[in-house]
Amino acid sequence: MTAAVAASSIALGLKANWRQFALLVLINAFVGGMVGIERTVVPLIGSKEFGITSTTLVVSFIVSFGVVKAFANLVSGQLADSWGRKRVLVLGWMFGLPVPFMILWAPSWSWIIAANALLGVSQGLAWSMTVLMKVDLVGPKGRGLAVGLNEFAGYFAVGVTAFLTGYLAGQYGLRPVPIYLGIGYAIAGTALSILLVRDTRGHVQLEAANAAKAASPLTFREIFALTSFRDPNLFAASQAGLVNNLNDGMSWGIFPLFFAANGLGVERIGILKAVYPGTWGVLQVATGPLSDKWGRKGLIVAGMWVQAAALLLTALTRDFRWWLTASLLLGLGTAMVYPSLIAAVSDASHPSWRARSLSVYRFWRDLGYAIGALSAGLVADFFGFAWAIGSVAALTFVSGVIVALMMQAPDKAPNR
Repeated sequence: MTAAVAASSIALGLKANWRQFALLVLINAFVGGMVGIERTVVPLIGSKEFGITSTTLVVSFIVSFGVVKAFANLVSGQLADSWGRKRVLVLGWMFGLPVPFMILWAPSWSWIIAANALLGVSQGLAWSMTVLMKVDLVGPKGRGLAVGLNEFAGYFAVGVTAFLTGYLAGQYGLRPVPIYLGIGYAIAGTALSILLVRDTRGHVQLEAANAAKAASPLTFREIFALTSFRDPNLFAASQAGLVNNLNDGMSWGIFPLFFAANGLGVERIGILKAVYPGTWGVLQVATGPLSDKWGRKGLIVAGMWVQAAALLLTALTRDFRWWLTASLLLGLGTAMVYPSLIAAVSDASHPSWRARSLSVYRFWRDLGYAIGALSAGLVADFFGFAWAIGSVAALTFVSGVIVALMMQAPDKAPNR
């Protein structure tokens, strides 16, 4: 009787679940802030405090982050289905708690790399759960809005924190003061997740029961193949996600070094590093719902091409005003792409295996961090920063072409 009453009290939609939804938005802001503490200062810690001259070695912390986060994403869906969303969210924060302290006290670059491996696990589990739980809560009609608000919170926090750490680093040095922000984020995010978050598996069961077509049982191997290459919509989304984060990983590691090499101080670098994710974060409040109304494909294609133009503008100019314009354009393009891709994957996945499909998509997407940082570092070492940025611009344009050719529209969930 108790279970039946609990089940009958579950409803889908933002209005019915706004308290939990708002709580998850706040928590994901703390998740994003954990990445934001690194966007401006960590590459400069490598080059200035530890005297690392190889660009490839400096960006190695992003490689460790990207690889570990990709594999954490891959298991997050299976863990969410078997353990529950809340437990995986809390586990993610447990891995994140030591990160700011390791960066604060790091006596060598190997500590930074290890801290980013832990951060990768934390982000792969915690961020995956915040977006998944929001999609669970709102149901099929508001996925774009749910993802847009989730990614707004995370990446706006990345941008604000990148700006604040740049300002604090200019006033007080690269360490320890800027890293104190991360300690606050980690404690607050962990406490809220343990004390106030409720699991959303009941919402998934309700949506699955109302699905137009029952899903045939699929193994994880089958879901991996569907998401990676067998389903054209899921393949198009996965490759675009990989390339999107490839250019983000490149910008994370290369941009601070590129701007510093062209005479910018740490405070102005912090502004540029804040504008991109800040614009990306804020605009997703609009682009997420627009993808519900207009469809996913057009926003994804146009967004990839806007990103490509922004990266090319960055590579070809040597003026702060042009770089600021490019950062705004890069944020706009990413805002068009990011929530639309997650919503497109959710559309093409049955509720019973959506968590696992999203985990595969996020595996490919976040593997782009490692590929982008490593490849851009190698190109920069041999040919210079501008060539590294320009080559990623070309790849981003090609990825948009692939989406234009392969993704099917209108974008309706097949409910396999």
